Amino acid sequence: MLTTLRSVLRFRKLQLDGDLRRLATVGDVGDLRRLAKKRLPAGVFDYIDGGAEDERTLRENTEAYRRIGFRPRVLRDVSEIDTSTMLLGRPTPLPLVLAPTGFTRIAHPEGELAVARACARVGIPYTLSTLGTRSIEELAAASDAVEWAGEGERRLWFQVYTWKDRGLVREMIERAAAANYEALVLTVDTAMLGRRERDVRRGMELPPKLGIDTLWDGARRPGWTLRFLRNEPIVFANVATSSGASASIPDGTKALDLATHVNTQFDPALSWKEIGWLRSIWDGKLVVKGIQTVADTVLARDHGVDAACLSNHGGRQLDGAPAPIDLVAPCRAAVDDTIEIIADGGVRRGSDIVKAKARGADAVMAGRVYLYALAAAGEPGVDWMLDFLGEGMRRTMALCGVATAARLSEEKILGV
Repeated sequence: MLTTLRSVLRFRKLQLDGDLRRLATVGDVGDLRRLAKKRLPAGVFDYIDGGAEDERTLRENTEAYRRIGFRPRVLRDVSEIDTSTMLLGRPTPLPLVLAPTGFTRIAHPEGELAVARACARVGIPYTLSTLGTRSIEELAAASDAVEWAGEGERRLWFQVYTWKDRGLVREMIERAAAANYEALVLTVDTAMLGRRERDVRRGMELPPKLGIDTLWDGARRPGWTLRFLRNEPIVFANVATSSGASASIPDGTKALDLATHVNTQFDPALSWKEIGWLRSIWDGKLVVKGIQTVADTVLARDHGVDAACLSNHGGRQLDGAPAPIDLVAPCRAAVDDTIEIIADGGVRRGSDIVKAKARGADAVMAGRVYLYALAAAGEPGVDWMLDFLGEGMRRTMALCGVATAARLSEEKILGV
């Protein structure tokens, strides 16, 4: 009996690192989300997790992927799986871009720096938001400090909103060019901010207020609260470090209501003519993010955009907007191969990347998944998430009988 007991009785090695200890219990992105919910104040979690109005579009972004099945092919030699493909004219080991997110440091003090380092280790692009909490230059330095896993130089993209103050926009774009950013991502779906009712109910402001009404919530999440208090203030780093920023443009130093900020500072007169203006001051690649129809994909192509990013802002703007994955095939049919297509939103597994590629997307973009990972376990959490998506893509391709990502759009492996 003792021999049998010794053969089955084993103790796991004690893991002293709290982040790695938590990750040992994680099986999927849903587990990262649950950990993030436990570790973040309720208002902060809802800001990350929530969508507009009834959140139908938020849910549909993921449900649309789940409705797509596979028709696996067998006996096709999948001993070597290649997930690499081309994106904006350069090779990428995984057809994945991490999306821009505002106020990323509310999830973890390292914020965008942690995400950029994780992307560099994999060799995929990361997109810094105009409303990011680390500056253009900080992010470039952090990426350069990590051994780049891809081909060529590191890949950083910069997302821009069009403030009414075009001088500020121009200055940021010039800074991104000086820091050797590869692409500019123009977000076009924020003529007004969507009604995010979780934030309304919480009275959410950025940075989060620590007042009487939130003391109890903060006390229940002491780890987050102590990190928040011990680190430098969270601000819109790219606004705060711009020499030409007007005093009328808030930089996040004082708590602000995001809807009021967007509706007063962003330019609702934004139109297709802005593409020409951006081309006059930017020599790199140009992506338009927020396209939600076939017609606008064609217009993006006609205006010389390099890639159309099909996106409903993660379900945070217009409730009832179409799920990006449902737009991929008709948009690809309308423009053929004359423009690249990126599907943003709803990706939770590597199999979702396979589905998007098989429908004709050049890549997918994901944001919430890395915020969950960052909140759950910091930078190791983002590493885990990227490995999970990459491994899931490789496994799905093998089980579908497709050895190379470049051939996914040619294979008839998708069901209804």
